[in-house]
Amino acid sequence: MKLLFLACLSPKTGNCTTAERIRAHIESAGHTCELRDAADFKSSAEVASLIEQKPPFEGAIAIHLFKGGRLLLGEATVPSENTQVPFGVVFGGTDINEDVKVEQKRAVMEQVLLKARFAVAFTDKLKAEAEVFLLSQSSKIYVQPQGVSGEDVEDLHVFLLVCGLRRVKDPLYLLEAFSEWHTENPLVVLIIIGPKIDPVFTEEVEAISKRSAGVYLAQERSQEELHAAMRRSAALVNSSVSEGMSAAILEAMDLEVPVVARDIPGNTAVVQHEVTGLLYSSPQEFVRVSQRLLVDGELRERVVVNGKRYVEEHHSLDHEREAYQRLVDTLR
Repeated sequence: MKLLFLACLSPKTGNCTTAERIRAHIESAGHTCELRDAADFKSSAEVASLIEQKPPFEGAIAIHLFKGGRLLLGEATVPSENTQVPFGVVFGGTDINEDVKVEQKRAVMEQVLLKARFAVAFTDKLKAEAEVFLLSQSSKIYVQPQGVSGEDVEDLHVFLLVCGLRRVKDPLYLLEAFSEWHTENPLVVLIIIGPKIDPVFTEEVEAISKRSAGVYLAQERSQEELHAAMRRSAALVNSSVSEGMSAAILEAMDLEVPVVARDIPGNTAVVQHEVTGLLYSSPQEFVRVSQRLLVDGELRERVVVNGKRYVEEHHSLDHEREAYQRLVDTLR
């Protein structure tokens, strides 16, 4: 089966790595899957033209209901059959958490869900939110957690905040509190690392980081280098305003690195406080739980062991591969 796969492929973003992984699952089942950047298309008519090329695509998948899914509406048909190409969608996270708040976008996403053969949510919470905010058929939404693959400056305690530089990731949230902590304990440092997605916001982050004691902004790294940095860190930090499911959190757990995450629905679907990681609801609470992590060896060992076990049990690449292969078969 020849499939078109639309996703936002900004370098090193979560959607990019997720799309590459899902494509590998599909192709391992013998299908042909062409991954294209949704940002390259201005309208569904352009996607329709691509779909109808010879030989035509027989089905499609899109990550993100609005950014990808809208391009599969209306115009996408197979001329020989004069019917819409069957397609499925994967929730990106910001579509359900943020875009539903915009009436025009929500209306478009409702149409995407209505016409989709299936939809994939990374968590039960994301599925429930889709059912609340969008006019959807519950039976077509499947919950499939993301799969992950496992792949010091002496005395320093490095807290690593991995994120694309955009407002929804809120990398500035902890800076003031962390700088105060660094002033009291110069051995703790916060390193922010990730791609510069929003140029204007990136300038703001750069400026504030430069005047924040103990805070450093690093250039984005390859996945191999990033994983090496994670292994050397005291903890992986998440400060997002909203998340679908953080790939960085799952990777840290798989690498046996403690996770300190902001208490938001997307994170609490993965991180159970003091069991698989630590949660915080304010910058001050972040400092308190992080201080405890540094001195409580039993707590650190517990969240590392449980986090690793959680990923192995709930985010298996094999399970994810089998799920997407089954879903693609419904497009026949």
